[in-house]
Amino acid sequence: MKILVTGGAGFLGARLIEALLAPAARDLLPEGGRIVSADMAACPLSDPRIESRTGDISDPAFLASLVDADTRVIYHLAAIVSGQAEADFDLGLRINFDATRALLERCRQQGQVPRLVFASSLAVFGGPLPDRVPESLAPLPQSSYGAQKAMAELLINDYSRKGYVDGRVCRLPTISVRPGKPNAAASSFASGMLREPLAGQASNCPVPLDTRLWLSSPGTVIANLLHAARLEGEALGQRRTLNLPGISVRVSEMLDSLARVGGEAALQRVSHEPDERVQRIVCSWPGDFDITRSLQLGFTADENFDAVIEAHQRDMKR
Repeated sequence: MKILVTGGAGFLGARLIEALLAPAARDLLPEGGRIVSADMAACPLSDPRIESRTGDISDPAFLASLVDADTRVIYHLAAIVSGQAEADFDLGLRINFDATRALLERCRQQGQVPRLVFASSLAVFGGPLPDRVPESLAPLPQSSYGAQKAMAELLINDYSRKGYVDGRVCRLPTISVRPGKPNAAASSFASGMLREPLAGQASNCPVPLDTRLWLSSPGTVIANLLHAARLEGEALGQRRTLNLPGISVRVSEMLDSLARVGGEAALQRVSHEPDERVQRIVCSWPGDFDITRSLQLGFTADENFDAVIEAHQRDMKR
């Protein structure tokens, strides 16, 4: 059997593949199974069970080569991030929506009904929002990225209803703290304003201190993505969309955690220069969710934000 991970060379995709290769995930990747990583770059991991395929998922020929009768699980992580999708409308639409539809059609043609785990986003929400977003709130995105994700969500629900795929739509919290370098995501600062100061470098907070963010550590997101593939479709019923657990934290509270865990010197490395483009996108996102259903289905959340920063520090020492 085969697991396909689109975006397998990226930060989240590589971590997911690493977790799928671990003995604890033998139920998802049994003996003799393999993982196909599909991305514009080669998968950074080296393992005989990994087949690294490089190409553009919006290319019909490349996409057709990825999905066959042996594909049992698909993690669809490949995407153009929020800031880039806003700046380049055509690129965002081609990768975030058109390629997702083409992937679903390829699954339909194979007739094997794979389990498909789609990485969606809290950016599907916007407009006037309650303090805590209920499970039943309809999406109203305020960015091209959010709109593209919301359209893909509807397609996956419908393809699941028709029995073409067994979909699970996972609306991921903003991931913090991401290792590496800043990217074009509007939420990139949520990692950068912590990661860089902890490494002795200056960083900037571009949003008001009272901005609330819905956050999850990388490790918790990976654990929840693994759990999503383990769930039986019957447990989800007709609603295949899930708001994955996170923790609601104000930016000021994130900086308080930085000071407690990293010291006052780390906090002093953070400047406060507003960025209207980032604010326009990020401040339209909800900062708290009712996650009763997700918790009942067995998904998990981080304990608190101090623990998130401590986990990042441990990762950096590995």
